Formats: sequence, structure tokens, C-alpha cells
Amino acid sequence: MSIQIIMFPGQGSQFRGMGESLFKEFPEAVEKANKALGYNIVELCLNDPNNTLNQTNFTQPALFFINYLTYKKFLQTNKVPNYFIGHSLGEFNALNAAGVFDFETGLKIVQKRGELMFSIGDTSMAAVIGGDYKEIKEILKNNFPDIDIANINTASQIVISGKIESLDKAADFFEEEGLVYIPLKVSGAFHSRYMTPIKDKFQAFIETMALNKTNIPVISNYTATLYPIEKEGIIKNMVNQINSPIKWLQSIEYLMYQGECNFIEIGPGEVLSNIIKKIKI
Repeated sequence: MSIQIIMFPGQGSQFRGMGESLFKEFPEAVEKANKALGYNIVELCLNDPNNTLNQTNFTQPALFFINYLTYKKFLQTNKVPNYFIGHSLGEFNALNAAGVFDFETGLKIVQKRGELMFSIGDTSMAAVIGGDYKEIKEILKNNFPDIDIANINTASQIVISGKIESLDKAADFFEEEGLVYIPLKVSGAFHSRYMTPIKDKFQAFIETMALNKTNIPVISNYTATLYPIEKEGIIKNMVNQINSPIKWLQSIEYLMYQGECNFIEIGPGEVLSNIIKKIKI
């Protein structure tokens, strides 16, 4: 029997119009979200009237909300999985689904996380495709020491974070090296040294929240292994994720070594499903 794994996507999966088929089906969740966030989440997701959906302080609550509703819909006809995993922001959906915190608490956590991340201006991210981790790390060390590796998605898809000015210069360099360079639709240098100034504030906020033990295993982006069960370890992983690389490749390899895996993506788009197809052990 295969191991069933639910995957929740993170930033970059959002799009205007997402979740349209879900809102009427779960009116209570919509009402709770509007109250917790202080604005109309449906209007943001469907129409994005102020062009803020790609700003991380709005992206994170919106994606968390859509991922949550999609999982509720999934549970109507399916059993709970063997494991949860989420990519960056999606990890908070995984923790919610595993019982660490309730829906409203999760919304407040990701809203605060988004606000803190958004406070770090003039930074962004880009995907580099075609080079491996060691090659990209060496290029950055020798040519762009102020840019960090942020995501290790596959053996040949690496995401980097840094100041916009440096990323613009790096684009020409990587393309001259024959690598594909794709700027991402995010508003900050996530999972890099540039997020370090907000860690203490994020931890202080999380420590005020009601947190429980995980009741289903969650794979940590920070360690690429199981999330700790106890509150102290859970907080440590959530906080360290903010300025550390997302070890997606290593996390998926960890799961694949457990046995035959059935990966199911819950949320808008198929970004993670497409990444999984490129990972083999």
C-alpha cells in the first residue's frame, strides 16, 4: 500500500480568481476569515481590486485560506493522509491540518508572518534552472556574495534571494552561463539572511498563540525530517524556516525512502506536482 502525502503550495501559486468554487460552499469559514483578517478575503482572491494579491502581507493569508478550503473539500470524500508537507507558506497549512493550531489562529500567524516579511523592502527572489546546488552556491560565493540560496526544489531548480539590484545583475550572468533565470512574483527575499531581523518578532508573536502537538506527521522545510511533536520544537522550526533555505528536494527524498508515495497537491495550481515529477531516488 502506498503512503499518502498531502502537499500544500506556497507563494507563487496565487492567482486572481482562485477559490471561486469554494466560497459559497464554506460560508462559515469565509466569515471567520474576514473577521480574523479585518478585510474581505473573497474580494481579494477573486478581484484583487487594489493589486495587492502578490504582496506577501496579503498573499500569505489568501493562500492559507484557499489551501484550507481545498483540504476541507478533499476530506469530504477522502481520508486523512499519512503525512503532511507544505512549501514555505504551505507548511503552515500542513501544521493546521495536523492539529497544531486552529483555522483562525493559523490565519493570524500567517498574516503576521506576511506583514513582517513585507517590512523588508527592495528584495525579491528568482529561480535558476539547469545548475545544481553546488554550482549555484559557488557562482554566488564568487560573484554575488549578497545573494542567498533560498529553495532547493529539485537537483536542477534552485531559488535565490537577495536585493533587487543584485538579482538584476545576476540575471545576465546566469543567462550567459546557459542557465534559465526566472524572476518570481514575490515581494521579498524570503528564506535568506534578509529575513533575520524579523525572526525575534515572529517568535514572540507565535509564543502568544495556542499550539498543540502534531497528530499526523509533518515534514519540516527547515530540517527535511519530521516536525517535533512538542511546542518548543514546533516553534523553533516555524521560526527558523523564515531565514533558512527550503529543503524541498531533501524533504521529498526523505518521504520517498519511506516507501511508495502518492503525492496529492491541495491548493491552487500544480506547481508542487510538477516539481515532484522531476525528483527521483
